[in-house]
Amino acid sequence: MRHETVNKNNAPQASNQAGASFYGLGIAPKILDILERIRFTVPTPIQLKAIPLAIEGKDVIGIAQTGTGKTHAFGIPLVQRLAQRNGTGLVLAPTRELAIQIDEAFQGIARAFGMKTACLIGGAPMQPQTQALRKNPRIVIATPGRLLDHMSQWNFLPSEVVMLVLDEADRMLDMGFAPQIEKILRFLPKDRQTMLFSATIPKEIMQIAATNMKLPVSVEIAPSGTTAELVTQELFIIKKEAKRNFLAKLLAQYHGSVLLFSRTKHNAHKIAMSIRDMGYSAAEIHSNRSLPQRRQALEGFKSGRYRVLVATDIASRGIDVNGIELVINYDLPEDAQNYVHRIGRTARAGRRGHAISFATPDQKSDVRDIEKLIKSSLPVSKHPEIPSEEFAKSGHLSLRKDIKRNRTQKRWRRRF
Repeated sequence: MRHETVNKNNAPQASNQAGASFYGLGIAPKILDILERIRFTVPTPIQLKAIPLAIEGKDVIGIAQTGTGKTHAFGIPLVQRLAQRNGTGLVLAPTRELAIQIDEAFQGIARAFGMKTACLIGGAPMQPQTQALRKNPRIVIATPGRLLDHMSQWNFLPSEVVMLVLDEADRMLDMGFAPQIEKILRFLPKDRQTMLFSATIPKEIMQIAATNMKLPVSVEIAPSGTTAELVTQELFIIKKEAKRNFLAKLLAQYHGSVLLFSRTKHNAHKIAMSIRDMGYSAAEIHSNRSLPQRRQALEGFKSGRYRVLVATDIASRGIDVNGIELVINYDLPEDAQNYVHRIGRTARAGRRGHAISFATPDQKSDVRDIEKLIKSSLPVSKHPEIPSEEFAKSGHLSLRKDIKRNRTQKRWRRRF
């Protein structure tokens, strides 16, 4: 596998790339006209690196955080190459919201070439999706389970696939889709182009690449665990019973849109109700909500109808909304990797953002896992309701010293 890395410190960012543009990347003039019309003028680092490789027909592994333009990094080459050959392009995504978002992103480019798309997601009726497949779409975007449903009914013929994209591959594995993905891959032609995009690169993804890709070129825009460049972070050590009142103070202090994360769907519902009781508009996205309810919540958040969106990690990957002022981790995530994904929902498209996390005094190990992943300590802020001795009890201050000492000595393997 060839590997090309563009670290954060030398990545050609959209704001400072001198002369960088979509011209010269091998993109067809027709697509360049579309990009100009929708005011896409400067490629993001992942687009700059991945698009030329994919247009050449190479298998690509793209490692980049959320909000870095991955959809167009694979969407542009997929449409361009399909316009030059027969067959179908297949995009697999972990969540319904992300699949819908990808389908919407494809519309403008694909339609210009007369290509139809079909979006196959669970929680939606099968019949309209079956009808969409009968219209011979050139591009199919699907969640793994629903795609297998259509394959079992012979609505979708995997033998026609000439290009495959696995988007948010790490999240698909986290959500337990590995068996479904392996089953789908067994039915696909070996002679195809494969692109895999992920925010992290665990060993399971490397195994998929080794067995299902042909001499893939790996493009890493930022190391695994790298947080969004323009997001500032803040941590409050706070007792569980004090969270609600402190949340009310934060919502009064910040005036923009807020994305709040909860560990469980039951708590997400409670928090959303509490926020409404505080006098703020709020919607919720989690697995207990139907697909229409989730779409209505997300569209309402995008339009400004809801100021606060409460979400769980399982439903968060399709939340691609520019202008989110604040991300609140009301509960720390069970998996430290999700911390990076969560706070990456703000500070998108060149804008700044802020992330605030609540940690109870007994969550020292959870905070430690996050800090080890991002290789820096979370700035701890004090609020009036928590006496200073509470910080000492938490052990977090000594933890920060430990991390600084071990980082200096480069002894990250030590167990704290």
